[in-house]
Amino acid sequence: MTLRGLINSIDSELYSDNPLYQKLRMTKPEYGASRHIQVTIVRGDIVVTGCHVGSLGDILTYPIDIAPELNISKVQLLDAILHELSSNGFTDEEQAEFWDDFDNLQKAKIIR
Repeated sequence: MTLRGLINSIDSELYSDNPLYQKLRMTKPEYGASRHIQVTIVRGDIVVTGCHVGSLGDILTYPIDIAPELNISKVQLLDAILHELSSNGFTDEEQAEFWDDFDNLQKAKIIR
């Protein structure tokens, strides 16, 4: 399953007040790459990697690889990915500025 597939499989009412979720729902998937989002558990914490390279449209197309020993629901999985993508600690305004800039393909190429 891709991140886009996960987002579409969850009741959007659960995330009606989450601006990042709303932004991801409105973003058009792009070509993507051979990258994957990896989800595993380390010392009891869910660890998400591989979701910071590429534009939002690219990231939506990345398949999600979940460690076999990790037994979590789709909601818990989406929560962990949103938490990783949101870089907690930013204000709402800082997050909005970041995601507005993240859609800028020129800046995405610089990040890569």
